[in-house]
Amino acid sequence: MEQFNTIIHYLASYFTTTVTTEQFIQAFYDTFIMVFFSLSVGVLLGIPLGICLVTTRPTGLLENPLIYRILNPIINTLRSLPFIILLVAIHPLTKLIVGSSFGTLAAIVPLTIYVAPYIARLVENSLLELDNGIIEAAQSMGATTLQIIWHFMLPEAFSSLILTITTATIGLIGATAMAGAIGAGGIGDLAISYGYQRFDTAVTIICVVILVIVIQFIQSLGNYLARKVRHE
Repeated sequence: MEQFNTIIHYLASYFTTTVTTEQFIQAFYDTFIMVFFSLSVGVLLGIPLGICLVTTRPTGLLENPLIYRILNPIINTLRSLPFIILLVAIHPLTKLIVGSSFGTLAAIVPLTIYVAPYIARLVENSLLELDNGIIEAAQSMGATTLQIIWHFMLPEAFSSLILTITTATIGLIGATAMAGAIGAGGIGDLAISYGYQRFDTAVTIICVVILVIVIQFIQSLGNYLARKVRHE
């Protein structure tokens, strides 16, 4: 965090803007809070949902057409909604959960609902790419369904799951910019409110640079961890 603060201080001092260094730092922390909490809950929901999609589908380990036919269209529906539409559509639910429909805390609710189905679909794709021979070998050893999932499928797909969460994190950062519509704050909101609406080009440039650095860091970290898991 200190390194990011240093970068923000340097950029804010290099460009002449109507926004203070403290505002940039606060916007960065708002973005971090939104991404951290919504991603954490999204992972806790999305990974089990993805596993459920794989195991209940036709020819799955726990083939269950009823559950699959209910779960699959729900995830498809949530995935098909643009985030800004979802933001408005669940306005009453957000207010019910957090007591307010404005601010950083309120933005976590729609961000979580946005990212959980996204993660579920990515997890599903990762698990479906596994070699069927792994599952067949586990079954031949008498492993239960839970053991197959926990000791065979997830470890084999771990590298891919790391990249899945990396992709979801980057997508979530993009969604936080639209969360500015409910006064959520964040880097994206700062770029729109000051850079675009107040014609302060320097603010836009600084925000873009910060986002590029953050996203490059997250992608590089995800790639590094995935390689370590694969023992490359």
